[in-house]
Amino acid sequence: MERTLIVIPALNEQRRIGELLSGIRRAAPGVSLLVVDDGSRDATASIAAAAGARVVSHPFNLGYGAALSSGYRYALRAGFGRVIQMDADGQHDPESLARIGERLDDGVDLVLGSRFLHAESYRPPLARRIGILLFSGLVSLALGRRISDATTGFQGLSASLLGFYTQQGSFPADYPDANILIRCGRAGFRIEEVPVRMRANPDGGTLHVGLKPLVYILRMLFAVAIESTRRLPRGVS
Repeated sequence: MERTLIVIPALNEQRRIGELLSGIRRAAPGVSLLVVDDGSRDATASIAAAAGARVVSHPFNLGYGAALSSGYRYALRAGFGRVIQMDADGQHDPESLARIGERLDDGVDLVLGSRFLHAESYRPPLARRIGILLFSGLVSLALGRRISDATTGFQGLSASLLGFYTQQGSFPADYPDANILIRCGRAGFRIEEVPVRMRANPDGGTLHVGLKPLVYILRMLFAVAIESTRRLPRGVS
């Protein structure tokens, strides 16, 4: 884990970010931490900095994909060999970091942490589980192999994949989920899943209320549909 950067996109997570960073320090002592504050209106950035994390702040909210892109570019500029990304809401158990790191050590380009392969992980509500199964099925069909958790935000990325993501137009700024997995598979990157423990978000999250789930599903279906015709960056087959 010496040249690994943990990238954590965060938006208004002052209540949980300190505890998450402490948990990561306990599970992976000495690991480098980067919190990308995506325009928070609370003390997320100052709490993260006080906990010893490096902080990159957006002047206003740019979206989850943009926050990840900032983390990827920072990692490359700083010379990190790989990234493990985690959500800031405390759902991702830091004790699972080692599993992801081990598969990166074995040469995997994209390691997906699957809650459905871990017996102790929480199971999302039925409506959300149906959406996850839908997109996991579409990704599995596109890649020709089973993917159980296509919407996981707990992932490990190799240096080669970081380079691919930071090429112009290679990484979506809004919803980088099932569509980006298909893109990686088309580009020839090695993708594998590992079991990780996830916990339920006590607040239920902000994406899954009101009309947001429907908007997300429609946008993601459109994004998945165009992946097969999308031109990849030059030099990628």
